[in-house]
Amino acid sequence: MNHDEQALDFSTVIASTVHDMKNSLAMLMQAHSQWLARLPQAQREGAEQGVIDFEFAHLNGMLVQLLGLYKLGVNQLPLQPAYHELDDFIEAQLAAHQEVFASRGIIATYEVDPLSPLGFFDRELIASVLSNCINNAIRYARESLLITVSDEAGQLVLSINDDGAGYPREMLERQADYVQGINHSSGSTGLGLYFANRIAALHQRNGVEGRTEISNGGPLGGGVFSLYLP
Repeated sequence: MNHDEQALDFSTVIASTVHDMKNSLAMLMQAHSQWLARLPQAQREGAEQGVIDFEFAHLNGMLVQLLGLYKLGVNQLPLQPAYHELDDFIEAQLAAHQEVFASRGIIATYEVDPLSPLGFFDRELIASVLSNCINNAIRYARESLLITVSDEAGQLVLSINDDGAGYPREMLERQADYVQGINHSSGSTGLGLYFANRIAALHQRNGVEGRTEISNGGPLGGGVFSLYLP
């Protein structure tokens, strides 16, 4: 056996470790939920609980991303698109974050263009992208978050809007460079945008690939993350 054969495939080791971490986190979240249910109502709504809920969701989202990127790298992330009712899909994404919204005093709403009631995409993959982007919007929103669904030149556009300060100028200028390096003031690496764009690009139709875009403004005046699906 030569040296190359003896060497560990660290990407596989890390992926296996991340998978175990995700399972452990799921068990921790379940145990915490059961413990919380036994507490008096007044003790379930403290500021600390909001931090715990948010960080649970944030950690889970990062682990999902890491596993997804590994599977993309080894071509083990199959695309399984189907038609989905967008009202039900968006409602499910917001419901998954309802406790965090409540603890942070954020009002989350959505608007679906009645002319575009259905979307054709991989539900699990797009849900993972939206979950990460919702978590990011929660981090910066002041009190409002809005998801809009529309049609633009034949593409389905899912946008997450917040009323925060918006994306930094340098991030907007470098958005094509998805892995932008660690920003020590925010902790951002751009990995979430890279993951979102890779998932979007898996969705193709008539030679057109899905894509992502970040901007400022929108109906709430803050950051806007948009996912374009052909």
